[in-house]
Amino acid sequence: MVNNEKKTISKSSTAIDGKQSFDKNITFNIPQISEKINPYALETMNMDELLDTVFPPKIPIVANILDVGTYLFVGSPKVGKSFFMAQLGYSVSTGTDLFGFKVSKGDVLYLALEDNYARLQRRLSTMYGTDSTSNFHLAISAKTLNSGLREQLEDFIHNHPSTKLIVIDTLKKIRDTVQEQFSYNSDYEIIDGLKDFAEKHKICLLVVHHTRKQAADDIFDTISGSNGLMGAADGAFVMTKKNRISSKAMLDIVGRDNADQRFQLEFNREQWVWELLEVVNEVLEVPKIQLLEDINTMLTVETPTFNGSANELIEKLNSDEYSPSTITRILNVNVDQLLNDYGISLDYKRNKDGRKIILTRIN
Repeated sequence: MVNNEKKTISKSSTAIDGKQSFDKNITFNIPQISEKINPYALETMNMDELLDTVFPPKIPIVANILDVGTYLFVGSPKVGKSFFMAQLGYSVSTGTDLFGFKVSKGDVLYLALEDNYARLQRRLSTMYGTDSTSNFHLAISAKTLNSGLREQLEDFIHNHPSTKLIVIDTLKKIRDTVQEQFSYNSDYEIIDGLKDFAEKHKICLLVVHHTRKQAADDIFDTISGSNGLMGAADGAFVMTKKNRISSKAMLDIVGRDNADQRFQLEFNREQWVWELLEVVNEVLEVPKIQLLEDINTMLTVETPTFNGSANELIEKLNSDEYSPSTITRILNVNVDQLLNDYGISLDYKRNKDGRKIILTRIN
């Protein structure tokens, strides 16, 4: 039965999931419904709503290489994966650039499940001497996926809310015996579950895994297991050497949001770190967006903030190229680039005069 008595509610300025609402002044008439909500109704957004929504900006863990999500790092045994993991963990935990790529600093958890503390001590002291950090956390044991690993990781993040990166070395160590069938479904479900966890906490989960012995035309087809691993992952790294004793390696990188890349690396045998020799394939630069360039010029050290309507922003920019709706949609779609490339945050607030655009230079 439907009660025809209606209540009105105003939509808040920010959606429940943290996204900016596409219209913060909409009033809904909500009938009181005693029956169950249709379980087959799809939750949808039309294109207008999609373009008018501001999603939280995505801040990369390592610029152009590693983002929030779940990634595979794959190579044959003893190829140098663990050294790379230690190097990556140290870089993120100290905020040190990796191969010249900007890093987002935060706590790191490295589950070195095939190591012991004495070996880790020797490795890290050789790599970085006594230049230590309390943001880099290491463990040599953990539960499996079905016996409490997620709860352990939840507890760690609860105690270390600045966590940016968790490395699981290796996938074999956290799989349960019943999952050892390597079917597409089981492989997909494992990575998909880790991916949900990473997205929930806005972190990167990097899972170390092995390659199979058989060669393949596509280097990513050498990943051990089914295609379900790659199908669910947000990206993958494959490290290969021409021969085991070589100090040089090729690192192939593929991801959902970044261009495919190939790095030629060399292992520094004295310091035990990987060094970048060459970016083999040149990645095309993202074209500059004139509106973002103009805003970057407009916001100076003396006036680092703009707070006004879309019309006022157009007037401030002295431009007749944009309409109010166009300018906000360009900003919405490029909120990541605005923050990561120009150090400018975007927000919207509504007051009695209407919706205001707030642009703030934060660095």
